[in-house]
Amino acid sequence: MAWFAARKVLQTLMVLLIVSVASFSLLKLAPGDPVQLMLGSEYSPEAHASLMAQLGLDRPVAEQYLRWLGGFLVGDWGTSFISKAPIFQYAFMEALPVTLTLAASALALAVLIGVPLGVLSATRKDTGWDAAVATLTLTGTSFPSFYLGILLIWIFGVKLALFPTLGFVAPWNDLWGGIVHMTLPAITLSTYFLAMIVRLTRANLIEALEQPYIAAARARGEPRWRVVWVHGLRNVMLPLVTILGLQLGALLQGAVLTETVFSLPGVGQMMTSAVLNREYGVVQAGVMMTACLFVLTNLAVDLAYPYLDPRLRPR
Repeated sequence: MAWFAARKVLQTLMVLLIVSVASFSLLKLAPGDPVQLMLGSEYSPEAHASLMAQLGLDRPVAEQYLRWLGGFLVGDWGTSFISKAPIFQYAFMEALPVTLTLAASALALAVLIGVPLGVLSATRKDTGWDAAVATLTLTGTSFPSFYLGILLIWIFGVKLALFPTLGFVAPWNDLWGGIVHMTLPAITLSTYFLAMIVRLTRANLIEALEQPYIAAARARGEPRWRVVWVHGLRNVMLPLVTILGLQLGALLQGAVLTETVFSLPGVGQMMTSAVLNREYGVVQAGVMMTACLFVLTNLAVDLAYPYLDPRLRPR
């Protein structure tokens, strides 16, 4: 088991190294001169050369990468030339918690609603309940996230004035205020994943309930809730955890649009502004944080497999 975990961790580190090389190289190919943007429209060649040397941009690309990687590992991510703030403080300490809060809220909402609806649909197969759940999920996935967000703002924020429409309140500072501010963004981002979880839970649970061990559990006189929620749902957990890990990239992609619609100061909005302003250091930090989230989540999913299914435990 320890060798299995060590091998997965090593693979994760190799993937992150490849991502760092690729993203650093691609950003170097992007058009525009960040030094020129920092200096403004009027500058002397001497000032340009001096700042290039100060930032290390006059050195070979390989040396620039190694210096950047060493600084990234110790938290020295450079300084934003727009806000003049350290990128580590701006990206990791301020923007990342907002995106993580949004993603966690949306994922929790999708799982807490999607799994029970999937169980209801599977246990009431080909009934009115099944049709109602299918209609609800298909309707939810029909709306693009940006349109759904605007619609929720107009109905629940403007017309009914039940929820705030803009801004972010940290739930660790004000729990109720954070929940209220995050409700509409979380609903917007979770809709697609909720529908996916419902369909996945329904399909796998219907298959599981037809297996011989379920018939044996019923023959032993076990309660219906235990047959469904313990014996049946246990076999749904493996594909459910797998698809959630694989869909993290789509979740982060959806967070970009959601943060823009609701003016949330997260990683998505940070990277959008950085691309427009050609702040390549901020873009690189955002890319690496997103890659780390995605790869580490998939590592956690891989490590969870042996606990979810004993047949996958190395012998």
